[in-house]
Amino acid sequence: MKRDAFQAIADPTRRDILARLAHQSLNVNAVSENFGVSRAAIYKHLKILTECGLITITQQGRERYCEAQPEKLNEVTQWVEQYRQLWNQRFDNLEHILKELQAKDKH
Repeated sequence: MKRDAFQAIADPTRRDILARLAHQSLNVNAVSENFGVSRAAIYKHLKILTECGLITITQQGRERYCEAQPEKLNEVTQWVEQYRQLWNQRFDNLEHILKELQAKDKH
């Protein structure tokens, strides 16, 4: 099953995992210690994040380390950006209308 970044960030636990990995790579045990859920549940979250390309897991000796791949969030960034531009335009239009109304009230 092909997953995308939107599926990954839909879950608050996965967002929290990404936030922690944005600062440093962590081994799988260190990731799971930060949550009050089972290790199996964290593994499922890590699997989804890996399938979406938002993290990579590499073997270093006996440890498996998770590292964020934030560039994969570009899809989300581009999607959000189109709405940011739309709303900025709407607010600019509203501001223009309000200024016109204020000018009319002064006359």
